[in-house]
Amino acid sequence: MSTPPKVCVLRAPGTNCDIETAHAFDLCGAESTRIHLLKLLENPSQLNEYQILCLPGGFSYGDDVGAGVIFASHLQGQLAEVIGNFLAADKLVLGICNGFQVLLKAGILPGGAADWPPKPDQDRNATLTWNTNGKYTSLWVNLGVLAPQNVFLKDIDQIELPIAHAEGRIAVSDDSIITDWQANQQIAMCYREAGDTETTLQQEILPYPINPNGSAYNIAALSDPSGRVLGLMPHPERFLFATQHPQWTRLGLEGEGAGMQLFRNAVNYFE
Repeated sequence: MSTPPKVCVLRAPGTNCDIETAHAFDLCGAESTRIHLLKLLENPSQLNEYQILCLPGGFSYGDDVGAGVIFASHLQGQLAEVIGNFLAADKLVLGICNGFQVLLKAGILPGGAADWPPKPDQDRNATLTWNTNGKYTSLWVNLGVLAPQNVFLKDIDQIELPIAHAEGRIAVSDDSIITDWQANQQIAMCYREAGDTETTLQQEILPYPINPNGSAYNIAALSDPSGRVLGLMPHPERFLFATQHPQWTRLGLEGEGAGMQLFRNAVNYFE
């Protein structure tokens, strides 16, 4: 067997999903290390030792000036060079919930290596902002995959996962942005009704709770053009075992939870 990939689970003050996220990678055969952002800032080059970078969920810096904003500013600053090298290499990046917010607000998504580092005066054409209901929302959602070429989503057509966020609504400055994303297969997952057998991109925003945050075109996750970077609002690390599903007894679920596949796909990429 090849050497297990090493995963950097990068946490910051307020991150609270790093332990279970690291556990998910370890269960799939990786070797994960939880590293505090301040320690990485002291020695940025240590990131070169890893094959996977994961920014887990939580409330980094308390979301005091917006979800993920402060964390993102560190990636754009002292860490810009090492992040650029990481994106340019044959490595993987995953951002979950707050981690997705960080990737988008730092400029790692949607463009990936091609648009890194972002120019100081660069206009942002997309963001993650407040849910249309104006409050923190926690529930389970059904998702359809539109970017099967993304490494993390290999062999996944649909999946049910929990969400828990207040700022998860994708907003874009112009619909032409959606057209570009669609052409590059960057719209990775969309919220959809349970039982739908086909996932298509819909301009009509599905009602709550199908689309829990009012995200444009019902988008729940974005990929970079290479398929090696994924940001998603749902939490796959919270569905590693069937017993974590709220209806596991009624549905007769057993064994692994559906979220495990995302982490296994990442690990298997390096075999």
